[in-house]
Amino acid sequence: MNGAADPLGARLRTYEGRAAAVGGVGKDPVNTPMIRHWCEAMGDTCATYRGPDATAPPTMLQVWTMAGLSGHGGRTGAYDELLALLDESGCTSVVATDCEQEYLRPLRPGDQVTFDAVIESVSGRKSTKLGTGYFVTTRMDVRVGGDLVGTHRFRILKYAPAAREPRARRPRPVVNRDNAGFWEGVAAHRLLVQRCADCGTLRHPWLPGCNACGCLDWDTVEASGEGTVYSYVVMHHPPSTAFSEPEHEHEADSGDGGDSGTGAGSPYVVGLIELAEGVRMVSNVVGVAPGKVRVGLPVRVEFRAYEDAGALPVFRVVGGEG
Repeated sequence: MNGAADPLGARLRTYEGRAAAVGGVGKDPVNTPMIRHWCEAMGDTCATYRGPDATAPPTMLQVWTMAGLSGHGGRTGAYDELLALLDESGCTSVVATDCEQEYLRPLRPGDQVTFDAVIESVSGRKSTKLGTGYFVTTRMDVRVGGDLVGTHRFRILKYAPAAREPRARRPRPVVNRDNAGFWEGVAAHRLLVQRCADCGTLRHPWLPGCNACGCLDWDTVEASGEGTVYSYVVMHHPPSTAFSEPEHEHEADSGDGGDSGTGAGSPYVVGLIELAEGVRMVSNVVGVAPGKVRVGLPVRVEFRAYEDAGALPVFRVVGGEG
């Protein structure tokens, strides 16, 4: 895209070649303990990184320049101006997209690294699934004693978030030959549990064989649908409109600090339900504000029709709050 069609992009590219960070010095020299920690964490047993003549793994390059919690405090005004221009244009979101490293010589214990960074390039305006924005690439040059030993390129996308659909689609259940009978029952508003034809053990989720005796033959029993909350999690993040309950489900005032569960992307409850028959299954708990769900609450299955996913079993708290 040319400058006439993308004046912001042309202005952003005037920052190419300007410093992104002032010169800095690594917080610590290249050292054996850090090399050992890295190799242990990565499971790297290469002999090159051990002993009196050890070198540091090349991919540790960024380790020796990282600021830690105290920071370096070295970002330049030019880089801040570039980001401010993007923010003012609506490109307020950022995501790291990739990095690229080049190694010119091995680093050895005792080497003291210095580094500086430059704004290497700014792309033209790009449209992505996340939104429309610009890719900004910075290049960090790492030196020892004035000699270049490696480079680290880091690329981000600064973008204006794309408009999202007002409500996400409810995922369809995965149906296979092992669990097809369960979903056929759900479609008929029946909660079917497998029963071993040999030892009579009930099981859920559905399996091709009995995990108690190994028998491959089975039949089904229809569960009463009564149960209790055995365990649960209230999902707050990431917000999902696909699983949020309709606004009529809860009162606006949830009481005792709980969430009402209304609105786009509101919290929802994933519960582990122990059925009266003794097996447990995972589903949503509905009919009460997420903040009021407790272990032991009595629940009863109900079958809901979702436009995208068909019929699904959920569990409603009996008596509102039990």
